[in-house]
Amino acid sequence: MIVNMSDSATEQQIDHIIQRIREAGFQPHVTRGTERTIVAAVGSNGRRHEIEALSVAPGVDTVVAIAQPFKLVSRQARPDSSVVDVGGIKIGGPEVVVIAGPCSVESREQLFETARGIKRAGATMLRGGAYKPRTSPYEFQGLGMEALKILREARDLTGLPVVTEVMSTEDVDLICEYADMLQVGARNMQNFALLRRLATINKPILLKRGPSATVKEWLLAAEYLLSGGNHQVVLCERGIKTFETGTRNTMDLAAVALAKELSHLPVIADPSHGTGKPSLIGMVSRAAIAVGADGLIIEVHRCPERALSDGAQSLDIPQFARVMHSLGDPLRPVLAVGERPTQA
Repeated sequence: MIVNMSDSATEQQIDHIIQRIREAGFQPHVTRGTERTIVAAVGSNGRRHEIEALSVAPGVDTVVAIAQPFKLVSRQARPDSSVVDVGGIKIGGPEVVVIAGPCSVESREQLFETARGIKRAGATMLRGGAYKPRTSPYEFQGLGMEALKILREARDLTGLPVVTEVMSTEDVDLICEYADMLQVGARNMQNFALLRRLATINKPILLKRGPSATVKEWLLAAEYLLSGGNHQVVLCERGIKTFETGTRNTMDLAAVALAKELSHLPVIADPSHGTGKPSLIGMVSRAAIAVGADGLIIEVHRCPERALSDGAQSLDIPQFARVMHSLGDPLRPVLAVGERPTQA
């Protein structure tokens, strides 16, 4: 249930409603907008009729039911779009944020060269995997602690805030020391123990949609984070599994628009995983922005043919620069058919 306070409600009246919601067995969550305050009553074991009766309390405008199972993520609970601050970079504001970098941190030289290149091209954040979930146990799993140290050095060198993936609850505290934002990968979207742990930290979270998850399931995963106390959440659409084999995944651009309609959280798009094809990344990036994406996350490697993971879907630095240049022109072609990345 949501209690909409009137625009003339006093702090004393708002505090009274908060207390009454607690007495009814619900958890109050307060959102203060530019014109009025909204108090959401969240929980499943409270006395709903007592919340409905608050419609006659002083300072209350209306009491309405939340239509969706995700309560705090819903736009009903917060009509204004949220803005998440990551090391001074605002995700969800007027500017499109571009996060770029390699799938995996492989060496200091590799990351530094890539970080410098993406910054020159206009990227606003640096991505890089320290711990990598791989389908095969024999594939490169990341450099771990060494990679975290290299990421921090790259941030100090370039000034770009860093996002890296967290795979287990045991790694959360360590990664928090090195990263500005923690990524929950697609495979871990419904790792509820990890989500509950991340809900307790004071770090922004990038939550990727699972390859077989519905938008509702994706937003409910975000609800775990908000209900546990972490409201610094950014959603990431990275493509879903369908019958299509021409692309690595099917980039669900409608889900970007739908998530923005249903939720106040910022939404970014991952055209690298969404397509798996460098030639499509520029076009899909522009399409994602056109349907309302607040940003992009793009895989970039100094020499994709030598990459230890996801080289086939990575752009080299000149290609990334052309994609960045094309974002202001929706009709500009980015890569010619058959074009290959430059060799290192």
